[in-house]
Amino acid sequence: MKRNYTSPLTALIAGILLLTACSTNQEDKVLLPVKDDPTISFSILFKTGAQNDPAGKEGLGYLTASILAEGATQNNSYDEILEALYPMAASYGMSYDKEMTVIYGRTHKDNLDAYYQLFMDAILRPAFDEKDFNRLKSRTINYLENNLRYSSDEELGKAALYDFIYNGTQYGHLNAGTVQSLNSITLDDVKDYYKTHFSRNNYLIGLGGGYDDALVDKVEGDLQTLPAAEVSMPPVPEPETIEGLNVLLVEKDCDATAISFGFPIEVLRGDEDFFALALFNSWFGEHRNSASHLFQVIREKRGLNYGDYSYIEIFPNGGMRQMPAPNNARRQQLFEVWIRPVQHVHRHFALRAAMRELKQVVDNGMTMEDFELTQKFLQKYALHYATTTMARVGYALDSRFYGIQGDYIELFRRKIGELTHEQVNAAIKKHLQYENIKIAMVTQGAEEFKQQLVEDVPSPISYETPKPEEVTEEDKAISTFPLPIQEESVRIIPVEDMFESPDYM
Repeated sequence: MKRNYTSPLTALIAGILLLTACSTNQEDKVLLPVKDDPTISFSILFKTGAQNDPAGKEGLGYLTASILAEGATQNNSYDEILEALYPMAASYGMSYDKEMTVIYGRTHKDNLDAYYQLFMDAILRPAFDEKDFNRLKSRTINYLENNLRYSSDEELGKAALYDFIYNGTQYGHLNAGTVQSLNSITLDDVKDYYKTHFSRNNYLIGLGGGYDDALVDKVEGDLQTLPAAEVSMPPVPEPETIEGLNVLLVEKDCDATAISFGFPIEVLRGDEDFFALALFNSWFGEHRNSASHLFQVIREKRGLNYGDYSYIEIFPNGGMRQMPAPNNARRQQLFEVWIRPVQHVHRHFALRAAMRELKQVVDNGMTMEDFELTQKFLQKYALHYATTTMARVGYALDSRFYGIQGDYIELFRRKIGELTHEQVNAAIKKHLQYENIKIAMVTQGAEEFKQQLVEDVPSPISYETPKPEEVTEEDKAISTFPLPIQEESVRIIPVEDMFESPDYM
């Protein structure tokens, strides 16, 4: 395996990371001062997310956060806010997931006073304008009905997998909710959710860059004017036990088949085995890395698609990102494989190829050569996880969630460097498996494909251009690799039913 990754940013990033060694972490805030940074980054984390949505009102938290980030305040219309931000070259927005909502923003120090008023108004003084509510509610419904169902089969397949795995738990619906639940949400619902979840008892301050102590005091004082409310923490999700290979086929008129599969794992960031699995995952399917193993097997050698990746933490918006985004911390994670769309004729073969590679590494472990090369690569590559002050603030907030002390990137690099070959293979054997998996595929002709899966028919492959003998010989083994799938373990859902109601699954 060949690993090449160099960047002129590496030395600069390493230097910037040293500045965070003086980070100040207190109970209700994470502070990352960078003396010479001319900008200031704000991240106000509220410990509420999709898991807090009331039954039948799935998407309420997402819609509330959207209104804070993209709605009028008591002092300005949304158009006036945009007009004021434009000459500052500044902005603010929101990040939303199962367990947290973050209102974030960044501005140059020269514009701090004017920017701060706009930013804090969004959090403390939302107008809850009915026009904003209708606009954002309509946009969210349109995202589910049109964008997600019909514009990106990759994101559709991944979303289907997440709902499939977490069905019946508080993680078991999209952050944006469902069409029917969104239609049931009223503006009064949003106002009530804001009062009970965006409270002065439920936030964590994140500040980074060239700020002074006076700003810290001001942020703390202003946030104390939020409503008082205690937010109860739902229990840790307990996904149903997966027995055998379970398949969800989304029937859609499409040109290629998108494939995602995975299962829950009991490993979180900061656990000792997390770092061992992170090294394995970097070798097996590092996101957007053409040197990773799955990419080499499916894309490089056979040209079946544009890429093949794996994850040991949730990785939202993979189609648009190079690096994992912060502020998606969760108390329950999953192992996931993402096979980018392949021609329908190759769908069975591609699924077999990925499952076969997973089985081989679980049974046999990584080789010493692959371990050593990946270890060296990942220690350097990790420097690129958080290259901006805003990203480092985000990672620091996540570290607070996971109970990690100090700078996470430095901890990650040190832990990766301390790993042994035996530790990594032991973690693979302990936490990964290939017998009990949920598989989600967006495809055409789902009923016919279901029969092929249930009958486990061979899936030979042919190419337009000749392949080396070693590839064609391996193809024979892949084409008959057994995937024991029972008829009752395959479900077919028409694409128009996806995300329609809370119980669509």
